[in-house]
Amino acid sequence: MSNSTTPLVSIIVPVYNAENYLRYCVDSILQQSYTNLEVILVDDGAKDSSPQICDEFAAQDNRVTVIHQENGGIAKAQNTGLDAAHGEYIAFADNDDILDRHNIEYLLHALQNTGADMSKARWRQFGVSQLDEVAQEAATGAETPSKITVFEHPLAAYQTVFCKSLRIIGDKLGRSTEARYFNEANWCRLYKRELWDGIRFPEGMYAQDVMVAGDLYIRMHKVADLNVNLYNWLQSAGSVTHQERSFGFYHDNFTAGAANFRLCLEQGVRPGRSYYTMVSQFHAEKKSPDYHKSDNQAQHKVDEIELNNILSLLHISNRIFCNITYRIRLIEKYFYDINIKNMQ
Repeated sequence: MSNSTTPLVSIIVPVYNAENYLRYCVDSILQQSYTNLEVILVDDGAKDSSPQICDEFAAQDNRVTVIHQENGGIAKAQNTGLDAAHGEYIAFADNDDILDRHNIEYLLHALQNTGADMSKARWRQFGVSQLDEVAQEAATGAETPSKITVFEHPLAAYQTVFCKSLRIIGDKLGRSTEARYFNEANWCRLYKRELWDGIRFPEGMYAQDVMVAGDLYIRMHKVADLNVNLYNWLQSAGSVTHQERSFGFYHDNFTAGAANFRLCLEQGVRPGRSYYTMVSQFHAEKKSPDYHKSDNQAQHKVDEIELNNILSLLHISNRIFCNITYRIRLIEKYFYDINIKNMQ
């Protein structure tokens, strides 16, 4: 049952071939200090023992609902979870990540006490060799956040506060730039349910989270940030972060970046992040292992026309600013990729 002080929170977990990590993830959810949960495990046609593990959890805890479906990709699994959710609040988790035991408690408390539409916290990456250590730390739980920052205009924050070096400088200048930073990822956040009314992830697309980001953020009036790590993001050899990416991956991200770019222009927001996404993914298309295919080369030429048309809409001063932050972010990403891909 749900009431005003302990509302039902739905946590959606798309599951696919995660037998080595799934128990860590679901255990961290079921051990949350906040207990009024609906845990929706969407088995997206997994080929390993993940479906059986999901069913085991459902048999042990009546808060767990399992949905088995044919493989359709993460967007379809997320949409299935959204359609099945009954909670007043919505959260997502990846099937190989670990939530701090106070994740939902702290995020919900921030929402209820600030009137924000979404709350978010910090996260950290870890390697497979750290699984047991991180799981133990997460089960112990993080300290209460020392600061909750509430800010408005999340679309503008999403577009402007994305370079790590500039966030550090901004914090030193007292501008709370780290608190205002967030990306397209849906985990380590708690949403009011109504934010998702009429919004679903585009199925069959790699950049499903980027594609809905702008539409979500223009619906939000206030966002609350908690200055504490509440989510642990696994970096494994089989993850998307480490896999060689196809032309389709880069093209989908280009398309999503272009859509958000146009949305920003409509909203009067300088599209710094979307400029970076669009331009970087356009150039990455030519480096993909399947670029040699004639269809991909033809699509790249279409994307070039789209890129030039969109950039022509940007005022010269904004274009210069976006190009500067683009180059800063490219340098940061070079070192970020080295660090992440060396995680064991």
